[in-house]
Amino acid sequence: TTGASSISDSSTTLNSIEDNPDGGCHIYRNGYYGNGISVVEGILEVNIIQMTSIQMTESQAENALVDFVVTCQGSLPTDVCTVVSDPTCQVSKSVVCDPIVVTDECLLTVRRAFEEPGTYCINITLGDDTSQALASALISVNGGEPT
Repeated sequence: TTGASSISDSSTTLNSIEDNPDGGCHIYRNGYYGNGISVVEGILEVNIIQMTSIQMTESQAENALVDFVVTCQGSLPTDVCTVVSDPTCQVSKSVVCDPIVVTDECLLTVRRAFEEPGTYCINITLGDDTSQALASALISVNGGEPT
């Protein structure tokens, strides 16, 4: 600033600077601003194409294991999350997330354990740094046999 001011009200000070620019502060800005935008395809679609019960011996029969074969379209996922809920898909019973490595084609098998027989809603979410996609299925687990 080039001169002292005894005015304490900042709005008045701003007005006096605008009215008398020679007595106020001058701000000069020079330069360029640039930004780039990257458009990514993302994970477009997820499908559960097969559900298979894993046969276990009598001594291993604590939990029923089910393999879900999952495919997707678009970019390749880096993680998979499975939410097991009640049959209405409203009350979540468990959530399991794992990092995955998918190369070339989006086809993977997700193995999940079920503590007791019953009907469950399964939500499988595939994600990467920029997108997520979800597939849902209703599964009935009867003594380790999905239907």
